[in-house]
This record gives sequence, C-alpha cells and structure tokens, in this order.
Amino acid sequence: MKRRSIVTLSSSAIRCKKSDFMVVSVRQISNGGKRSKKKIYHRDYQLDKVMDLQKKPSLILQLRSIIQSQNHQRLLLRDLEKEVGFVAKWNFMSIIEKYPSIFRVGGGCGKEFPFVTLTGKAEKVAREEGEARNLMEPILVKNLRKLLMLSIDCRVPLEKVEFIGNELGLPHDFKKSLIFKYPEYFSIKVINGRAYLNLENWDSSLAVTAREEIFARERMLQSAGGQNKVRITKDGNYLGPFAFKMCYAAGFRPNKSYLEELEKWHKMEFPSPYLNARRFEVADPKTRKRVVAVLHELLSLTMEKRMISAKLDAFHSEYRLPSKLVLCLIKHHGIFYITNKGARSTVFLKEAYDGSNLVDKCPILMFNDKFVALSGRHVTL
Repeated sequence: MKRRSIVTLSSSAIRCKKSDFMVVSVRQISNGGKRSKKKIYHRDYQLDKVMDLQKKPSLILQLRSIIQSQNHQRLLLRDLEKEVGFVAKWNFMSIIEKYPSIFRVGGGCGKEFPFVTLTGKAEKVAREEGEARNLMEPILVKNLRKLLMLSIDCRVPLEKVEFIGNELGLPHDFKKSLIFKYPEYFSIKVINGRAYLNLENWDSSLAVTAREEIFARERMLQSAGGQNKVRITKDGNYLGPFAFKMCYAAGFRPNKSYLEELEKWHKMEFPSPYLNARRFEVADPKTRKRVVAVLHELLSLTMEKRMISAKLDAFHSEYRLPSKLVLCLIKHHGIFYITNKGARSTVFLKEAYDGSNLVDKCPILMFNDKFVALSGRHVTL
C-alpha cells in the first residue's frame, strides 16, 4: 500500500514570538484514510531576524538604483509611484525623509517639480560600485560555470538563470557583459523553442564543492594542532571527507541514539554533486545524501547563501531535486533552515551565518554595506 506524504509549514507558528519552534504537519494518506503526524521544527531566531534586518537596506539600495537610472540621476517625486507602485511609494517616501544623509529633496519652487537625488557623499560612495562589479566578474563567471556543471546536461534554461539572477548577483545586462564576453565558457542555444545557457567546456578543477574546500581547510588546521582522533561531538559535528557542518537551533538537543545515527550518515560515502545524476538510483541512500550536497552547493553559489524556496524548487528537473523538497530540507535542519519571515519563505544555508551575520561577503555585498552605512545605522544585509 503506497502512502503519500504532504508537508505543511505553519507560517503562523513561525511568527509566534512565544514559541521556540513551529509545528510541521506531515499527513500520511493511504487508501484507509488520513493520519496526521506532527513534528517539531525548531526556530532559529537569528536567521528569522535576517529577514527583518534587510528590509530597510533593500529599500535604500533599490531607491539608489532607481535614481541612478534616471536622466541627470534625479527622480521626480511624482514619478516614484510609476517606478514602485502606489502602496510601496509610501515606504520609499519614508526612507527619503528618514535618511537625509543619503537622499536630498530639491525643486518645488516655481515651475520646477520636486525631485529626489543622492547627496554628495552618497554619490561619492556610489561611484565605487564599478570597482566592486569588476571584482565580482571573475566570481560570477566561476559560479555560473559551476551552476551549469551541476546540472544534468550542463545547461539550464536561460529564463531560470534570470529567475535567480539577484541571488547570484548577476548584473541586469549579464547576457552582454558575461555570456557573450566569454564565448569560451558559455553559449546560448535554442532547443525545442526554448533558450538555454549552455556550458562550452568542462573544467575538472571547478568540480570541487564548497563543503570539500571547507573540509580541506579544517583538516589542515587539525593536523597543525596535532589532533588525530576523530569522533562526533555533542553538537552533531564530525570531521570527515563526507561530513556536513551541523548548526542546530538552540532549542534542539540531540540524544545519544540520534548522534549515533548521525555519525553513520556523516561517514557514508556519496557521489559528487558534479557527477551526472542519471547514473544513480533515486532510492539509494547514497543518492539521497548526494541530493543534500547538491542543495548545499546551490546555496553556496548564491551571494547571501540563501534563496527563496520557490526559486530553489524551480530547478527540480535540472538537478534532480526530490519531489518532497521541503521534507528533505526539514529532515536536514542542522544544514538548512526555512523561514516564513518576509513575503515568501526562504531557505538558508545555516553554516554561512554567525548569528544574523553572513560570515563571508562578496565585493558587491561589501559595497552595499558601505552605502547603507551612510544612513548612520549599522545595518546587516
């Protein structure tokens, strides 16, 4: 008798300030009827907080981009609604009023309509974006190549690349500034009426995951410290070539049997995410662990090591992601975290964060931090 699992995340439970966890409802449906099982999914307040902290910085950066795209780099206040919509307009008006160190309002006298532009100090910092973009270019080229190498046929629909362009840090004109600039790496091919970004050549030196790079560094540090005995720790971490970094929520306390099973899972070998997924049986435990590695690597390729869950879900066919993707993410809650804070649910790579702070930032994120700091507040993106 086959059973189908349906996973439901309770967004109201996530937003409940009095609870350290949310309830995940898993309904087992069979011919005999329905049976609900409830599992505890521990909240991570620090990662929930990230979504709140990035709201105002996002508005500041979006308004800066809109202003810089205008003629003479000034935006008529009457045109703000056309750019962002009636409802969002008031949020941006509040930002303009609140941060005079970044935005200057002029006009309004005589025949001149009121406008907003950047202050002199903000313009000076904004000019540094070009240098940040130049530093980002080799990073983006490398990450795009790895993104294609992870896929089954070394190609991804162009529309899907555009779909996650913001997460990857791609410029709006990436087809011209990156794809066409590097024909030795990329090409755009139309297959069955659909445009695909295609990988032109395979580079084995890039077929190394972020997880493997971290393990190599930690092994070197362990050797330098003279520590040879490897065992699983109480927080679920284990130093081994097939292990993953675990970052459990503060309210989660793994017991002895859980740690024993986790150690077996850490030690289990699995194929590289860069090997073609068609070669492996879906039901094989090693293949299922490989899927975790694919998700880990996909999130590692994003600027902020997080992605809206709907965007991650869009890559099922290209990366052979599980049909029960949310259930997979919940099961491996020491590696991934799903939050419903914000307009849409977001998946975090937990090890990339120290509390609410992203540990490693790319040049464009460091530039964004510098620009937002003009507001006079320490704001974490």
